[in-house]
Amino acid sequence: MMTTPLSRRLAAEAFGTAVLATVLVGSGIRAAGLSGDGGVQLLANVLASALALALLIALFAPVSGGHFNPLVSAADWWTGRRGGLGLTLRELGGYVLAQTAGAVAGTGLANAMFRRPLVQLSGQQRAAGHLWLAEGVATGVLILLVVGLVRSGRAPLLPVAVAAWIGAACWGTSSGSFANPALTLGRALSDSATGIAPVSVPAFVLAQAAGAVVGLGLVPVLFGRGRDRAPDDARELLAQA
Repeated sequence: MMTTPLSRRLAAEAFGTAVLATVLVGSGIRAAGLSGDGGVQLLANVLASALALALLIALFAPVSGGHFNPLVSAADWWTGRRGGLGLTLRELGGYVLAQTAGAVAGTGLANAMFRRPLVQLSGQQRAAGHLWLAEGVATGVLILLVVGLVRSGRAPLLPVAVAAWIGAACWGTSSGSFANPALTLGRALSDSATGIAPVSVPAFVLAQAAGAVVGLGLVPVLFGRGRDRAPDDARELLAQA
C-alpha cells in the first residue's frame, strides 16, 4: 500500500524530471560550445546525464519511485495492476503529466541558462528505421532492467544500474538512447545537439512504447511470474541502501 501523498509524489516526479532534462540539454549545449569533437561532446553529455540520473533516482525513489519516465510508470502500473501493488490508472495519468511538464520546464531552463529562447524548436530530423529499432532496444532493456531488479528483490541496485544502462545505450545504439517519451518531447524544444525535430517525436515515442512492451513480455520469461514487490517496499529497500 502506497503511503506517500500523491501530491508529494507528483512534485517529486516533476522536479526530478525537470532537473534531469536541464542537465541533459544543458550539458549538450555546453559540450558543443567547448569542443568541436563529436566524440568528446557525446562523452561529456552522457557522463553528466548518467550521473544526474543515478543521483536523482537515489534521492527520489523513497518518495515517488524515481521514475522520471512515463514508460517506467506504465510498467509499474501494469505489473502491479492485479494485486493493487503498483500505480492506479489515475496515479499513472498524474505521473505522466508531471513528468512531461517537468521535461518541458527543464528544457526551457537549460535554454535560458545558455541565453537561448525558452522554446527553440529543434531542427534535427531523426527519422529512420534503424533509429526506431535502436530506441526499441534501448527502452526494452531499460524496462526489463527496472522490473527485473524490483521483482528479484534487488531494488537497491536501481540508481546505478539504470544510469549505467542509459550511459551504455547512449554509446551502443544509433539513436543515442532517448528511451523516455517525456524527455523526447522536451528535447524537441531545444535546437541543440541533444534535440529532436518535433516531426520526429511521434515515431520515436511509438518505438519506445513497442520496446517497453517487449521488455515487459520478457520479464515472466526470464524472472517467472512471482509476486511483484510493492512499490513502497522497493522504496524502502532503496532508502536503506
